[in-house]
Amino acid sequence: MIQVSVMYPNQDDARFDMAYYTEIHMPLVRKLTGQACRAVAVQRGLSGPQPHSKPTYIALGHLYFDSVPAFEQAFAPHAAQIMADLPNFTNLTPAIQINEVVLE
Repeated sequence: MIQVSVMYPNQDDARFDMAYYTEIHMPLVRKLTGQACRAVAVQRGLSGPQPHSKPTYIALGHLYFDSVPAFEQAFAPHAAQIMADLPNFTNLTPAIQINEVVLE
């Protein structure tokens, strides 16, 4: 299984609408990628490594697929539509990383 992590950096000028992200954007991604998307998770950054320090990321979204090809086949046809929705909830450019899940 793989995890596609979409990480939104915590910048001074950041705008991020968590309600839109969780209630509209992520359900849209799930709908468009269909059953190939096994699960999603969303996390809100609370703090960095020091108490009360600024978190590195405002939010992280994770999508789970059986394999990289499964992700590519499900996501590619809808990439433009998914990316076009970003300005509706953020002004940030997310960092994206594909990970192999080795322990759950």
